[in-house]
Amino acid sequence: MKKEYDFTNAEQGKFYRPIEELEIPIYLDKEVREFFFKNIKGREDSFSLNEIINSLIKKDIEISKKLLPKQTT
Repeated sequence: MKKEYDFTNAEQGKFYRPIEELEIPIYLDKEVREFFFKNIKGREDSFSLNEIINSLIKKDIEISKKLLPKQTT
């Protein structure tokens, strides 16, 4: 490392992205991924794995909201 660095032309926050805008990768277990790929292949209607997994998670959220007690603020 240098003793000093020249930040004269630096732009603060140039690469900053709020956490809400980050795309976080989610890795599926091998057997889960294989199950969906096996069942998606050969279908006439086109679904992406992303659409299917998001749809399932949204349904789980709906079910969880019905089962969990309401939170008070």
